[in-house]
Amino acid sequence: MQFCPFQLSALSSCLLSDMSKNETTTERAVRPRDAATLVLLRQVRGKTTVLMGLRHGKHKFMPDQWVFPGGRVDRADGYAMAASELRPHVNRRLANTASAHRARALAMAAVRETFEETGLILGRPLENPPERAAPAWAPFYQAGFAPVLDTLEYVYRAVTPPFRPIRFNARFFLADGTNLHGKLQGDGELLNLAWIPIPKAIELPTAPIQQIVLEALPSLLDEEGRVRRLRRVPVRIMRHGQRRLEYE
Repeated sequence: MQFCPFQLSALSSCLLSDMSKNETTTERAVRPRDAATLVLLRQVRGKTTVLMGLRHGKHKFMPDQWVFPGGRVDRADGYAMAASELRPHVNRRLANTASAHRARALAMAAVRETFEETGLILGRPLENPPERAAPAWAPFYQAGFAPVLDTLEYVYRAVTPPFRPIRFNARFFLADGTNLHGKLQGDGELLNLAWIPIPKAIELPTAPIQQIVLEALPSLLDEEGRVRRLRRVPVRIMRHGQRRLEYE
């Protein structure tokens, strides 16, 4: 049987229809920027928890919303050194909409942004940090680690609708947060950082796409709590004024 965990629930469908199904705009749409999000899971006292933080009310994008760590791709992300690379099946999925270089940059961005916003490191100890690291990556290497990409699973892509003034082409990665390094303390972009049980996280104020991913998390794990490998990656996108759920 083909594994397809992202069948939308009635609740998700309602959340996504915050505007009419035939949404159109006469203005030229802003080109979406590549972004990456990292969904981290950890078992706490027998419950599966997810790492989330609250965006400040003064943010232009998703103010006062609970979110997973993540952000825009930096030019340095495609060139920074890693301790391990993406697994072949993850590369293949990302290659549907990105070059190999860009796919790697997306994964690196997810790891880097998580470090910046939460203080937590998905990496391996590094004996000799690069002498000339890009400013975006210097703090990560100076902490004594190099990022690992072979633990990431690509699970979702979402493109902000064209009528929005700020748009992203966001890829969602999932990873086990059990063996992270560092202390939970970010740069202030996300407030109230915490490992939250999934049922409680679903009830928090958050964007529709984050709600959908939260609802799907239990089905992304096997009986032992390990991350499953998806056969198809869901894509939430708007085409010709219609919201669509596609797969890649």
